[in-house]
Amino acid sequence: MKILLTDCSTVRFKGDISLDILKNFGDVTEYELISREELLDIIPDYDAVICNKTVIDKLVIERAKKLKYIGLFATGYNNIDISTAAEKGITVCNAGSYSTNAVAQQVFAYILSHYTKVSVYDNFVKKGGWKQSAVFSPIVFPTDEIYGKTIGIVGYGSIGKAVEKAAEAFGIRVLVYTRTKRPGKKFVSFDELLSGSDIITMHCPLNKESEKLMNKESFAKCKDGAFFINTSRGGVVDEKALFDALETEKLSGAAIDVLETEPMLESCVLIKAKNITITPHTAWAPLTTRERLIGIVADNLKGFIEGNVQNKIV
Repeated sequence: MKILLTDCSTVRFKGDISLDILKNFGDVTEYELISREELLDIIPDYDAVICNKTVIDKLVIERAKKLKYIGLFATGYNNIDISTAAEKGITVCNAGSYSTNAVAQQVFAYILSHYTKVSVYDNFVKKGGWKQSAVFSPIVFPTDEIYGKTIGIVGYGSIGKAVEKAAEAFGIRVLVYTRTKRPGKKFVSFDELLSGSDIITMHCPLNKESEKLMNKESFAKCKDGAFFINTSRGGVVDEKALFDALETEKLSGAAIDVLETEPMLESCVLIKAKNITITPHTAWAPLTTRERLIGIVADNLKGFIEGNVQNKIV
């Protein structure tokens, strides 16, 4: 097989992980970050393409006369034209669940940072605040316990379930909203989750139903002072509505790892928002997590070649 890797720089940093395992399955061509023009020019020669965020749309697929397989260095696949791939008989496989632990870990890093103010107090000390204090314990910034609070989890896949497990360990009550109706008191309507949660965390895929699910009306229904987290996809949030909810202090804060457009645009309104933490889509990126990812991607390709397809989207 001729195998094209289109955006290797999105899964490795200065060669910290190897992609050589994929060479066991064919002739591999690596691009750190292929351009649209290069992709359209060379795609007709390849039997398989493996990408992270490269857009493989109808035009690309129609030019890819030999293409039989699209693999993803990701769980999400909204950059792939799934319907056209299915029409052409092209198998698409994602890397489901590879980042579950890493993303759940980041969610709680945000939560603990917000309620304990560890980094804020650290900065206060390093700027001389403790040296100048008249008391042994300068209570300068308000903190809070997370025990007894309620977290609303939007989406109940592997990451949502991992967040639930961690929340329960901290003594946090859990509410869940998911499109699939399930029995149990924790499963509630979207409006009930918004009004009843101290913390709201997004773990749903981006699709027509979830696009801008968190909008002006949704934020208005939130409990006053709620803390909002998004590590799913930027498109599930109306960024101007989030900005307004922070500016008016309807929310006590927000932490996001994803934006509607990535990398961040100069015009992104959220960079000027109050009480927001923004990380550059790195919740999935610990070294251990990325090593696991490459193993899953290799196993997916091996399974396709051997006729035992796994993690199949179409």
